[in-house]
Amino acid sequence: MSSNLLKVALAQISPVWLNKEKTITKIKNSIQDAAKQQCELIVFGEALLPGYPFWLALTGGAEWNTKVNKELHAHYTRNAIQIEAGELDDICQLAAENNIAIYLGIIERAQNRGGHSLYCSLVYVDQKGKIQSIHRKLQPTYDERLTWAPGDGNGLQVHPLKEFTVGGLNCWENWMPLPRTALYGLGENLHIAVWPGSDHNTKDITRFIARESRSFVISVSSLMSREDFPKNTPHIEQLLEKAPEVMANGGSCIAGPDGEWIIEPVLHKEGLIVHTIDFNRVYEERQNFDAVGHYSRPDVTKLMVNRERQQIIEVKD
Repeated sequence: MSSNLLKVALAQISPVWLNKEKTITKIKNSIQDAAKQQCELIVFGEALLPGYPFWLALTGGAEWNTKVNKELHAHYTRNAIQIEAGELDDICQLAAENNIAIYLGIIERAQNRGGHSLYCSLVYVDQKGKIQSIHRKLQPTYDERLTWAPGDGNGLQVHPLKEFTVGGLNCWENWMPLPRTALYGLGENLHIAVWPGSDHNTKDITRFIARESRSFVISVSSLMSREDFPKNTPHIEQLLEKAPEVMANGGSCIAGPDGEWIIEPVLHKEGLIVHTIDFNRVYEERQNFDAVGHYSRPDVTKLMVNRERQQIIEVKD
């Protein structure tokens, strides 16, 4: 395929909720399916591995020192991903074997922050199977703060992929002007926005970012319904008592650099959404507007970005 063309797969799937081993199996199956269709990039939703903390809205998550919330958090922590322990190695190997890049939303149990706190992280694996960036969500949203820790700027990075320069943000980070601008300034022209699910998140911001940045924007959401709660989930009866039938309806979509839909939000459908995008469209739309190029005024406004990985200790032996 020509260097200006990129075949992408949007993996709109549900997790095996809070079960990292079984969810990894689903992820690997999706990668293999995308590879069979000669896709060069596959994107998964926010926190897919091992799942979004839906219980917080169903259990009175802000109630202090309750057994139900403590036990669910412990279960979540046990199923979170410790990258340093090699828990993404099989996924990286599949990327290398199939020459496919991957954006994957995970819950990270970060070793360099003690190994017990959780981060909503977006991991980029290149086509050679190497993890190139791990972006920890800068600011968890609303009740997410009860289970996720705030991240840092280390993952505000972009990556070459054929003629494209790709970067990504988690969920409502996409509404934050400065992190978006940081990626634009690094040369991003293919923006990845990952979400836990639902078109109410993707239907406006996807097109807005595309029009603002004159880039392609791929939004990928997950699915989640009552039947996706495993029966062995702690306090499952209490969760089902208050859970709506559908918690995440998908809404994965693609907007072009003119801000118009290429693929409108897809609802209630599990599987791969595959499309080929053409880099030439970026050049066409940058002709009249470029937010960090000829339409910027760095002599008047300029952004400073701190990409230092934050950690509590610095050890000198």
